Amino acid sequence: MKRITLTGFMLIFCTVFLTSCSKDNVEDEVTAYNQVVTNKVEYNYNAIEVEILEDLNIYRKALGLNELKPLAELSVESEDHNEYMIGQGAVSHENFAQRASFLMDEVGAQSVSENVAFGYRTADAVINAWLKSKGHKDNIEANHTHFGISVRQDAEGKNYFTNIFIKK
Repeated sequence: MKRITLTGFMLIFCTVFLTSCSKDNVEDEVTAYNQVVTNKVEYNYNAIEVEILEDLNIYRKALGLNELKPLAELSVESEDHNEYMIGQGAVSHENFAQRASFLMDEVGAQSVSENVAFGYRTADAVINAWLKSKGHKDNIEANHTHFGISVRQDAEGKNYFTNIFIKK
């Protein structure tokens, strides 16, 4: 009797503890690896934005600096800030700390810089203005790896510019 009870107990033990659970579909399995959420962000650059991106890289290359890669997430943040400034009717760096923190979390930025401007009609005009301002020029010449730009017009047709730089 002891032998049957011991054999039965061992059979139940093996059945319960040594069988594995499986899913019908490998994709149903949840692991830490596949929990990374990636959102593909797209941004459609208009002509003046493309010109600013290209001209800034031409300027940096002439100084022997690395060219910056456009990053859509930065342009989306730039666009959001332009809409904010248009709504406020004023150029500002308000909420920069929140933008920087978001970009550090969202795209892994190690550092974030920002240039803003208002009223210029051409890419050359806004870039020249930024280069005449020490702080803006320092941002353009800093050790960044990526950048984004947005240019939006208010109801009166005046351009608002936000240019965000990051180092990854």
